[in-house]
Amino acid sequence: MKRPTSFRAGQWAAAVLGTVGLVFAIANAEARTLDLSDPNDVILVEQKLNCSLTEGEPVVYWWQGSAYSRVPGEKDRLLFNVEGMNMRACKNFEDKDRGRGFRSVSREVLFYKDPETNEILRTWVNPWTSEKVEVMQVANDPVNMRGPMYAHAADGTPREFHATIVGNRVFTTGEAPLFYDNPLAGEYQDYVGNKYHAMEALNSYVYKDDLLDGDKAKLERYVLSWARFSEWLPWMKMRGRTGMMIFSTVGGRVDSYDDLPASLKDEIEDKYPTYKVPPPIDDDRPNVTSWGYFKSQMEERRASNGGME
Repeated sequence: MKRPTSFRAGQWAAAVLGTVGLVFAIANAEARTLDLSDPNDVILVEQKLNCSLTEGEPVVYWWQGSAYSRVPGEKDRLLFNVEGMNMRACKNFEDKDRGRGFRSVSREVLFYKDPETNEILRTWVNPWTSEKVEVMQVANDPVNMRGPMYAHAADGTPREFHATIVGNRVFTTGEAPLFYDNPLAGEYQDYVGNKYHAMEALNSYVYKDDLLDGDKAKLERYVLSWARFSEWLPWMKMRGRTGMMIFSTVGGRVDSYDDLPASLKDEIEDKYPTYKVPPPIDDDRPNVTSWGYFKSQMEERRASNGGME
């Protein structure tokens, strides 16, 4: 092998040995494994389950499934197919007393679809009242964590990781019982009822080797299921009829917005273009719920129509 004329023999040998040593070091380097007994690592694990360790990096969730009715004395009905996405990012924190922390910001949509054609519905005929109503999709912006989560609570209690690990899979479960003032009801809900009452259940699994890899900022393999048990949707105009909604979906993370299904992206780009990116990581706006969004849309219409819908 002819040596390059710009190197002397000693320089060439040193360069080769240096390169070999570098390759050997890289090949044998081991990623730092996060320690589930260390609260500062636990918070990193929880951040990876929520978003990315890289501040501001978008993380996209996608899900699809079905929405059923449940009315006493009649068979459950498949009312809609549903498909949605959540676009989020995180801000990183460091506190001298509480350790590492993070806060997520996000916005999300969910579309109601015809169960036969899977087309996004614009109107819907209520099978109980025979009334044709306008379908109002879910477009919640923002859906943010109220405040940062830290490795230690304000009283110094260290954060613990609660999940089920089976082999290389980590299973998480979470239920959110919802019972709060209904934005469409009055000021005396504690006396006459009408509070909003629902339950959400979010389950997921990821892979332990990905989750505990301290050098991997973002999980690519993430499977989730989301279920919701709630009152009738306000735009259905059920007028107080007895019954409820049951949502059942499955999904996961996708690599980026571009990897979402085309039908979902088409609707977002046409009607909800701001949802292509997360909110600013310092976003401090109050959160929006689907019922709050419905109220705001109705109030805007009434204001533009002189007080009429």
